[in-house]
Amino acid sequence: MEPTYLDAIIESHRRRAALDTRNWQARVEEISYGGPSFINALRQGASPFIKVIAEIKRRSPSKGWLGSNLDPVALAKVYRDGDATAVSVLTDSEFFAGSLDDLRAVRRSIALPLLRKDFTVCENDVLDAAEEGAGAVLLIVAALSDEELASFIDLALGCGIDALVEVHDVEEVARALDSGAQMIGVNQRDLQTFEVDPTRAGTVAETIPLECLIICESGLSDVADVERAAQSGFDAVLIGEALVMSNDPGALLKTFSLVPSVQRG
Repeated sequence: MEPTYLDAIIESHRRRAALDTRNWQARVEEISYGGPSFINALRQGASPFIKVIAEIKRRSPSKGWLGSNLDPVALAKVYRDGDATAVSVLTDSEFFAGSLDDLRAVRRSIALPLLRKDFTVCENDVLDAAEEGAGAVLLIVAALSDEELASFIDLALGCGIDALVEVHDVEEVARALDSGAQMIGVNQRDLQTFEVDPTRAGTVAETIPLECLIICESGLSDVADVERAAQSGFDAVLIGEALVMSNDPGALLKTFSLVPSVQRG
């Protein structure tokens, strides 16, 4: 199999992690998240609408700069006022031009639950998410071993945060479930070509048990995309580029947030 964009990113993050000398076992006793629950906020409950996780994203490896002058605090407040259920903050610096400083700033500015969107490869990454106020951390199945997945999920839950476990295909769903995933994100983007396949998410979602909360990720740019995700039974959608590049992200977000949800099963 040809190397993917993800391979290069993960290799870089593993090099970084190898240089991190902090004793994560010692940190565990000191770190406990006390903010709003990410997964509970996304559960449909009595709401008739799909939930939207709005993402703060300066650039991407495939499209380059999306918002070089992006103000994460100002955008977070727009998302809050636009009826976002949660906010995702990209903290990768090398490939996405984000930082933990962005996460800290957003945490101070809004009360919504936050996702630390990054390429988690070690225990300190999980602990940093909890320490800086994220209610959830991203774990990418394609980037981690089964042992790492299970260990990082347990560590996250032990710190009081949730794990969003990202999959790309049916085989990865099985690995996610075996590792104890309770919240699964289905990425519509092909790891080989970086192209978005709009049928991917629905097909994969059919294999995920009803008790899991499911989120549709990548390539959602308009109301029709969100409606397709809702019809496939997704509890939530994660949208970044369409909002960041919009002339009126708050208004666009409101249209996404009014898409009716469809319960699975």
